[in-house]
Amino acid sequence: MSVTGSLTLKRLSAEAFAPYGEVLEAPNQPGRVYFERALGSERAGAWPSLAFSCREPHPGGLLRVSTMERHEFSSQSFIPLGPSRWVVLVAPHAASGGPDMDRAEAFLAGRGQGVTYAANVWHHPLTVLEVPARFAVVMWRDGSATDEEFVPVPPFDLDLDLP
Repeated sequence: MSVTGSLTLKRLSAEAFAPYGEVLEAPNQPGRVYFERALGSERAGAWPSLAFSCREPHPGGLLRVSTMERHEFSSQSFIPLGPSRWVVLVAPHAASGGPDMDRAEAFLAGRGQGVTYAANVWHHPLTVLEVPARFAVVMWRDGSATDEEFVPVPPFDLDLDLP
């Protein structure tokens, strides 16, 4: 589990993020957009869980990454409750177990963009930029240790400064 080469932030788009889940954006015109994959669970006994999270902004510069998390049997959605930019760092599950950090990707979510991490997708804990930010967090839980898993990864720095 290591990051080879240089990992840089890319603008978040539905196409680029598709291997990891869904990008959530409200419509620009009157109407409704459905995100059914945002509510995925592979456990019959799990219940939907809604939480709210507030984070102080990272000061910018370098983000020291040393931990990744996953929800093996549940999707997890982060829905911003105000205008904020934030970091979406993901990695697929390695065949040998844990996150495959050699295939990690980093995205910059724009104001109003949320994401749904698909089940079993490793991701970095929520990191917001510029201003304090609040999020609604939706996932499925059954009260077991498999609700969420955190693992250390070989530390590396992700440059958060964008032009």
